[in-house]
Amino acid sequence: MKVLKVTDPAFKRYGRVVENVDFTVLVEELKKTPVPEDVAYEPSVEALEALPVMEELSRIVYGEMPIQIGYCNGHNTKLNALEYHRDSEINVAATDAVLMLGLLSDVEADHTYDTSKVEAFLVPAGMAVEVYATTLHYAPCHVSEADGFQVAIVLPKGTNYPLKGNHKKVEEAQSGVGVSDEDAMLTAVNKWLIGHAEGGLDAGSFWGLKGKNLCLTED
Repeated sequence: MKVLKVTDPAFKRYGRVVENVDFTVLVEELKKTPVPEDVAYEPSVEALEALPVMEELSRIVYGEMPIQIGYCNGHNTKLNALEYHRDSEINVAATDAVLMLGLLSDVEADHTYDTSKVEAFLVPAGMAVEVYATTLHYAPCHVSEADGFQVAIVLPKGTNYPLKGNHKKVEEAQSGVGVSDEDAMLTAVNKWLIGHAEGGLDAGSFWGLKGKNLCLTED
């Protein structure tokens, strides 16, 4: 799969490199977090949120909104799913990592999405990027199998936590291969998910990705 750098002009549709915040200490602390053989996500990590960059990110990047800092670490080479939020997400790479991205505007009326439109971008170790709310994304991919990937995830506070209210189930909104109501795609707070049938998601998830389950190591 072709991989561009986040400094390539093509990335501007999906996000931007964050250059007005010093992430050095956050990257060093992130290096202490575990790297499992699969993928692990923690929405909020006390050791990361205790750093001065927490206040700086809230004030400068999120305009004084309350935020959380967690991580997504592990080993991965496949797309598996795409998600989106109502707010931007900041990704801070402690290792080289690849993001597979798409545009929310390319999602069809039935909330399906063609994976042939996905593009991949390398985030070098030590760099941070803002992934816009209009960008589809999911777990990063590793560049080095030996090292895996370590990426800090910054989001508005409460994102990706368990839902408390009642929401439509996929079968209640099914319309052919798609769904008629976005509410059926909500899997956590501020997280709408479009999965691939080969992505290993839980039964009951919306499998709306059409085409190949893209793999970083395949053409």
